[in-house]
Amino acid sequence: MKKTEFVYRDILYNAIEEKEPKFTQLELSKKLNLSLSVINSAVKKLEQIGAVKIMQRGFRVIDIKKIIYLWASLRNLQKDIIFKARVEIPVREIERTMPNLIFTAYTAYKLKFNDYPADYSEIYAYADEEELDTLRKRFVNIKIDSKNPNLFVLKRDSLMSLYKTIPISQIFVDLWNLKEWYARDFLKSLERRITT
Repeated sequence: MKKTEFVYRDILYNAIEEKEPKFTQLELSKKLNLSLSVINSAVKKLEQIGAVKIMQRGFRVIDIKKIIYLWASLRNLQKDIIFKARVEIPVREIERTMPNLIFTAYTAYKLKFNDYPADYSEIYAYADEEELDTLRKRFVNIKIDSKNPNLFVLKRDSLMSLYKTIPISQIFVDLWNLKEWYARDFLKSLERRITT
């Protein structure tokens, strides 16, 4: 992910999950360990599209959906894939067999909301190199084929550990970037859950 995306994710996490729409650029810079110029550039773009209002001592989110759509259009999920394979067991069994990874997309939606708007046949998760090694060892006795993959592992960024669980906005932008037809059903359902 690009540095600007880290800024959008943190703003959205605080606005959606923490219900805190007010920020200062200095606080974001310190929290994310990013330069003020990166924060300023990201916030200016949000102001240009009417998603935030700049105030004397910071800024305030006024349109969550504009921020999430902007981020979704910038996100390049395919670039972050570090492992993909076809695992010839049912999706629910793959989910149960997975090591302690951070699920996203369909599985994350299901776990977060105890619901799934459509059946799905792919699993997406974030992992670091060590977790990826654990995953490979766990599936050593299961036939893995690289054709028509149903298991995708994305590179986990270092800032993801700032959050208790995967942010709703991360699930949204990841779903936005998937080509499966049922991703739309998940997106529609998730949109209804995101309030401005």
